[in-house]
Amino acid sequence: MLCASKSRHDKMSVLISILILSFVSSAHAQTAAALARSTVRQPAIHQLRIYQIFDHNKQALHDRFRDHAVRIMKKCDFNVAMWESKRDERTEFVYILEWPDEQTMKARWAQFMADKEWSDIKRESSKVHGRLVGEIQDRTLELTPYSPRTVLTN
Repeated sequence: MLCASKSRHDKMSVLISILILSFVSSAHAQTAAALARSTVRQPAIHQLRIYQIFDHNKQALHDRFRDHAVRIMKKCDFNVAMWESKRDERTEFVYILEWPDEQTMKARWAQFMADKEWSDIKRESSKVHGRLVGEIQDRTLELTPYSPRTVLTN
């Protein structure tokens, strides 16, 4: 009888251990899922900037961006991709910036615009080449929920 009682006790211990492990495993899975949901990044916002540029001095604009603006933007933690576009008879310099949120976008633009080196470069290049940019369009773009997520590369 003692043997049967011990065997029943061992089986009960194993059953209780299995139940505890199942509960802990289930609780861990639920906690992990909740944590994953809470740490999912909100989609980034993008900023589309379109500058009208002039064919007679567009190389000066490209030189200024390549040699100076990109470097200073990088220092201000901008994530940018750039293109040139023709629309009707108009040449445009187009770039897209990616930001984690609107507050960051505004803060980094303020930092960039306050950069003394950038102000000096713009002033000096305008003295030499004249006006490099005409109309500027600036749009903030928010991803739709069904948009595939893409990230700009540096």
